Amino acid sequence: MPRMLDVSDEVRAEIGDEEADRLLAGDNAPGSYDCTSCRTPGDSAQERTSTVLFVGDETAVLAFAHASCLPSQVVQVTEEQLQGAVRSITGDSVDLEPDKVVPEQAVLGVTSGLILIAGELHPALVVEPTAPIVRPGSTAAGDDFLPLLIEQGFMPLTAIESVPPVLHGWSVLLAMGQLHAVLQPGANGGQPVAWWQAHQPLQVTEGWRTAANKHQQVLMFAAPVGSIGRQPREDLLRDALDKAAANGKLVACALPLAGT
Repeated sequence: MPRMLDVSDEVRAEIGDEEADRLLAGDNAPGSYDCTSCRTPGDSAQERTSTVLFVGDETAVLAFAHASCLPSQVVQVTEEQLQGAVRSITGDSVDLEPDKVVPEQAVLGVTSGLILIAGELHPALVVEPTAPIVRPGSTAAGDDFLPLLIEQGFMPLTAIESVPPVLHGWSVLLAMGQLHAVLQPGANGGQPVAWWQAHQPLQVTEGWRTAANKHQQVLMFAAPVGSIGRQPREDLLRDALDKAAANGKLVACALPLAGT
């Protein structure tokens, strides 16, 4: 029975025309599946379904998602992106690529949590490097992490009173019910590239995932090293964010979920 599958050109290029045609004909496609994004059941015979191909260096895994959650796409996980990755106590941290906004040795700590704004809970990611950030090629001392992000479109905050504006072109990839990456626009309007990539998919709570699917976006807060610290509870994390904002050491934006 034919399936209501979306197979993007990039997925077709990876799996080949023969396999793609078999999927579209229903030969190899599942009827029911768990959406790789929201983890709720789907049925490719009854609703539009996306094929999502996760490609590593040696293996590839084909997954399925509601078309309303994710578009059909290839998600690359390369050794280059994973090089230098470390796990921190608060979650997964990973080096950025050398030509991105921070030097190669910079490691970002990423923490997920729910933030209450105007009486409503919003899913948030808090990013704090483990060392001061300087511009690539600079030999001067100091920390340019926030100025670099402001140049990318992040908004400086003095208080967390409202949802920050959406940063178009950036997105958060939530797949298989886990956090995989923060994506930024590619060079010259090309495919999005990973600004931050999880060493291993980062676990998020059911409440965080529910809020992300409700709002279809994630709030991202960033602060210089030493501003937030490792907070074991969400109330302590919020207190640290409020203090950083009051001290002029916090920037933020809202990032759409990838594919929405």
